[in-house]
Amino acid sequence: MLGIFAIYLSLFAGLMSILAYIKVVYGDTKRLPIARIGLYVSALGIFLASVVLMADILRHNFESAYVWSYSSRDLSTALLVSTFWAGQEGSFLFWTLCSALLSLFLLSYTQKRNLEAHVLPIFLAVQTFLVILLIAKSPFRSIYEQFPGEIAPGQIPHDGRGLNPLLQNFWMVIHPPVLFIGFAATAIPFSFAIAAMWRKDFHSWLTNTFPWVLFSGLTLGAGLMLGAYWAYGVLGWGGYWGWDPVENSSLVPWIVSMALLHTMLAQLRTGNLVRTNFLFAILSFVLVIYSTFLTRSGVLGESSVHSFTDPGTIVYGLLLIFLLGSIVLGFGFFLVRYKDMKALAKPMHWLTREFALSLGSFVLIASAIIIFFGTSLPLVSSTQVDPSFYNKMHMPIAIIITLLIGYSLLVRWEQEDGMFLKEKSWKTLLASLIATVLIGFFSTWDIMYLLFIFGALFALFVNLEITYLTIRGDIRMLGGKITHMGLAVFLIGVIVSGLFDQKKTAMLELGTPQEIFDYTVTYSGKNIVGNNKTAFTVNVVKDGTSKILMPVMIETENSGTMRNPDMESFLTHDFYISPSGVEEQHVDANGIITIPKGESVKIGAASVKFSAFDMGSHNKQGENGKMKVGAVLEVTSGTEKETVTPYVLYDDGQKYFAADSKLLGGPVQLIAMSIGGMGDGRSMIQISVQNNNATTAPVSKETLVVEASLKPFISLVWVGTLLVLTGFVISILRRKRADAL
Repeated sequence: MLGIFAIYLSLFAGLMSILAYIKVVYGDTKRLPIARIGLYVSALGIFLASVVLMADILRHNFESAYVWSYSSRDLSTALLVSTFWAGQEGSFLFWTLCSALLSLFLLSYTQKRNLEAHVLPIFLAVQTFLVILLIAKSPFRSIYEQFPGEIAPGQIPHDGRGLNPLLQNFWMVIHPPVLFIGFAATAIPFSFAIAAMWRKDFHSWLTNTFPWVLFSGLTLGAGLMLGAYWAYGVLGWGGYWGWDPVENSSLVPWIVSMALLHTMLAQLRTGNLVRTNFLFAILSFVLVIYSTFLTRSGVLGESSVHSFTDPGTIVYGLLLIFLLGSIVLGFGFFLVRYKDMKALAKPMHWLTREFALSLGSFVLIASAIIIFFGTSLPLVSSTQVDPSFYNKMHMPIAIIITLLIGYSLLVRWEQEDGMFLKEKSWKTLLASLIATVLIGFFSTWDIMYLLFIFGALFALFVNLEITYLTIRGDIRMLGGKITHMGLAVFLIGVIVSGLFDQKKTAMLELGTPQEIFDYTVTYSGKNIVGNNKTAFTVNVVKDGTSKILMPVMIETENSGTMRNPDMESFLTHDFYISPSGVEEQHVDANGIITIPKGESVKIGAASVKFSAFDMGSHNKQGENGKMKVGAVLEVTSGTEKETVTPYVLYDDGQKYFAADSKLLGGPVQLIAMSIGGMGDGRSMIQISVQNNNATTAPVSKETLVVEASLKPFISLVWVGTLLVLTGFVISILRRKRADAL
């Protein structure tokens, strides 16, 4: 009850604060203390609700439907805390909590700039709508309300369902919170933009908003890349980005915010691109709400591994209203002020930095449009976009972006000077060309690949040169240069690791060393942890150095088999192993092979699967009026296949008969069969195989099937990401210091 009370308290206080701030805007300044009290109380209600939910989680209060659904007693404290945002209800509350925290910082920030009364009601309107979603999708419902008729009133479960095994990882503790901070932060540039149009302030709002655009870009970008590393290192995707629709829906607003960042720089310096900046500020937030709608409404349930299930009609409708309300509010103000902003437009010359920045921003928007189209297609069609579509469409975009990064730093603000550009660019162009030719000589002469490498190297060399000059001057100006260098390094890592990625399916027999990509790999055994997790021990040796890898397979009720890879990382590459399955040893000391129904065993070079019983002869007259039942075996060796059916003949007793097999080199003798027996309730058979010399055919040992990959220069992706984020941090600190002065 306390949690529900806290949410309603936050709702009413937030509405009171919004109305009071609007009154202040229109001259009733006496309402300002009421507006601030409402903001504080609204934040307090959200904090109180969060404390109640966390207390329920830590106390294992399984009377709470949310706690019972996502936590269990066997979780570590860190993972127990992460269940706060594991489900729809809790993640809505955590997003609202992030918004409440930011509202306190925003209050202090806007007070100093006399913008409080215009900015805070917009931000609080967003926060209040999140609170309304919490009322509709409450994390404080009891199991008796949530599951009526399933659990008797007063009966409290001893344990909960637990966290999805795939989410039981360190990255679950940090990836979602960082992403939600980024989501909450995008509402701040949106609020400043609406407030500026409200006040008819088309220029000075940029200075106040720019640090928040940097902050939202940093947090949202960090959240995306933490998720990418989680997918790469833990979830077994075989890569860091799968163009999943839910991934894409978070990437699109980040791309738009990066476009906004650059067009804001252009307006701050030249006064141009006024309408563009308002448009991008609105779009970046609207696309976050659109991302939420896609993720939470259940519309992507069949096309994304991340999507939540259908939340119900009320929440679906509220999410749609949230999206439409954001669009109407943002673009409504934009249309009302359009003529005023149009009068401020000025022409730009193409040999200037502002032109390069604006062109680069619109290329980024082209990327966002492509991703938006592919992501939204499942809403209107049963067709889904293949990941190769995104890769193919983004190659020319990436080339243009890298060239523009270098070009924008070689031209000057508002000054056209072709000779200056020529003098500044020829060294870096020549160095990039020579390096590209050398890389092509040692890799490939594919023209698009080489253009990409040339553009990335050009951007890198230009930024290195300017970084050197900056270090000799004002080191605080390094943020943008480091970010651009990081982006160049990141893109080089993306193209090289993707183009030269080597993959191989390997069958690792227990205790038998095998050569894979110049590594000696030996499967040493498995360790079953609990009822659903199997860890495999794989010894990897290269140049006398040994490393133990522990890939894992997890059986889940709802998602089937999950695979966690393991890897050995080097400076120039990663050696990556993901388990695909294990073929058990089913042979005893007498050469009798046991095969459960539906499973396969290796016999020599062939694979034998017991697919079904042949019941066609059951209850019919077989040989001499006797009943006959066969076991259907599918035998595969290379590209050859055959089906053999040894059988049992029922007379006064049971007589087992063999069936000839060409691929196994002799007859397959049926020894015994059981329908739903042999101790574990499974149907299975026992066979022996005789070759032409009447000796038992060789039976393979227990075999681990793995996907092994060699990923060259994947480290450049992570190094580039760290440089990009470092550049953002430096830029934010510089803005903070300038603001303090």
